[in-house]
Amino acid sequence: MTTKDSVNAGGSIAVTERTRLNRIPKRGVYERAEIYKILDEAMICHIGFAGPHGGVAVIPTIYGRKDDYIYIHGAPASRMLKNLELGVELCLTATILDGLVLARSAFHHSMNYRSVVVFAKATLVTDETEKWQGLYAISEHVVPGRWQEVREPNETELNGTSVLRLPLEEASAKVRTGPPADDAEDMDLPVWAGELPIKLQSLAPKADAHLAENIPVPGYLINYSR
Repeated sequence: MTTKDSVNAGGSIAVTERTRLNRIPKRGVYERAEIYKILDEAMICHIGFAGPHGGVAVIPTIYGRKDDYIYIHGAPASRMLKNLELGVELCLTATILDGLVLARSAFHHSMNYRSVVVFAKATLVTDETEKWQGLYAISEHVVPGRWQEVREPNETELNGTSVLRLPLEEASAKVRTGPPADDAEDMDLPVWAGELPIKLQSLAPKADAHLAENIPVPGYLINYSR
């Protein structure tokens, strides 16, 4: 089962007033393949939405992408899922921090990053096959290869889980790379300037205390990376 490849991976996503970058527009990315690449590497997204009775919330959650959709899941009683099922507008963001950018002046300090913003309305997945595909996509997004080894959800667990689908129709990415952009008059200051690369790195797996001794650590954990 393919979870990430898309028949529409080529081309660009149409730019809208909400996705067009006005601040430093050269950092804007609208190519679908590049947006999907960032979404597939990031681990967690944040979903912002306004409730039907007022108030705004921003909730972090894991997710998965299959073709041109993002899937999220949770308990049916979840405040976020209950609100999103009503078709309210949402904004999803995902960010990868690639490094700190240290300039000679405080003003020009920055970060190197890749981020995606998605505007959409979510739809509750009721088709059983698509629900399985959504849960599979989420699992494979976090730990590729894990779904094939574990016990799959039973009927009770499936009934106790809601899966929502978000279309990737209105989205854009913003990317910063490179060194600091110091002013010319600051170049001779005796201050270190440059980049501090940062990446997400896993440590050695820790076995559960009740794990049988003859069960080895899976290869996908030993070599885990985003």
